[in-house]
Amino acid sequence: MMRKMLLLSLAIALPLSTVFGESDSAGAPDLAGAPDSGSRTIIYDGVPTQVGSIQAKDPADLWVTTADLARATKFEIKPQGVCRDELCFPIPKDRKDRLVAKQGRTTLFNLSEFARMVHQPVAVDSKNSVWVFGPRQAAQNEFVQTLEAPNFTLPDLNGKMHSLSDFRGKKVLIITWASW
Repeated sequence: MMRKMLLLSLAIALPLSTVFGESDSAGAPDLAGAPDSGSRTIIYDGVPTQVGSIQAKDPADLWVTTADLARATKFEIKPQGVCRDELCFPIPKDRKDRLVAKQGRTTLFNLSEFARMVHQPVAVDSKNSVWVFGPRQAAQNEFVQTLEAPNFTLPDLNGKMHSLSDFRGKKVLIITWASW
């Protein structure tokens, strides 16, 4: 229950802050070379997906296979870039080696570097190997046009779930707290 509340808190806090900033480092990916023995949980668009991972020397990097990329995010690498439906992000030549790598016959993709490239907030729980990807900057600010807060659902102290949309038309005071 506590872990679920932590993940929900992270998902709500994501639009408010970005854990990782822009990276200016250049060069080939710094992979440890062998698949990691564990798995990671990626929460993308609110959907958790268990994926295998490649151990990177930089803990700010999450390298996944292209199959796991498609399963967790619905993005695919195409000649025109990293695409999902009609949305497509070209891969800049100066960032290609930080986004895409080959390990034997397997193509790997650095999902955290992609998030930095598209200004998408990321929160990482290293202890539990959970990566939460928030909405991209453009999606984060859509509610400003309507001045309507994005909907979310959280449990009260008794475990009963409450959604912000349940209170539409009423005045609501939202108080948040975090230990960090």
